[in-house]
Amino acid sequence: MRRAGWALAILSTLLAFAGLGMTGHMVAHMIAVAVAAPLFAFSDAGRARVGAGAPLAWAMAEFLVVWSWHAPALRAIADHYAVVTLIEQASFLAIGVALWRSAVAQPAAGVAALLLTSMHMTLLGALIGLADRPLFAMMAMHAAPGLDALADQQLGGVAMLVIGGASYCLGGLWLLGTMLKERTPA
Repeated sequence: MRRAGWALAILSTLLAFAGLGMTGHMVAHMIAVAVAAPLFAFSDAGRARVGAGAPLAWAMAEFLVVWSWHAPALRAIADHYAVVTLIEQASFLAIGVALWRSAVAQPAAGVAALLLTSMHMTLLGALIGLADRPLFAMMAMHAAPGLDALADQQLGGVAMLVIGGASYCLGGLWLLGTMLKERTPA
C-alpha cells in the first residue's frame, strides 16, 4: 500500500502541472488528500497508534488547510508560482496522512473526524461546482481542454465533491464497521 501511496502522490503532483484546468487541479488535490493519504495511513496502521494525535484536531487542521488554499488570494499565488503549487500539494498530502493516521489509531474519534471532513469536502465541492461564475482567475484562463472556464470549474467542484466526500465518508463508515465488528461477541 505504501508504494501505491507514493505512486499516487507523484501522479497527483504531475496532474497539478498537467495543464488540465480546474478539473485536473481538483483531481490532483483529491488524489493526494483522499486517496494517497489513506493508503499511507493504512500501510502504517501498526505504527499509527503512537503519536497520532486527536482525530478531531487533525480534522480541524485539514479543514483550515483545504479551505485556505481555496481562498482567492492564496489560490492566485499558487497558480503563479510552481514552488507554491508544490507546497500546496505537499500540504494536502501531509495533512491528509496526519488525519487518516489519527483516525485509524483512534477509531471512535476517527469516525467523527472523517465524517465531518466528508461534509466540509462536499460543501466546498458544491460551492465550487454550483458557482454561477468562474471563481479563480488563473484557472479561468486555462480551462481543461474542451471546456469553457465555468464548465471546467463546475466539473472540478464535482470531482472534489465525489472523490473527497466519498473517500472520507466511506473511510468513516469502514472504521465504524470495524469497531462494531470488534464489539460483537464471538
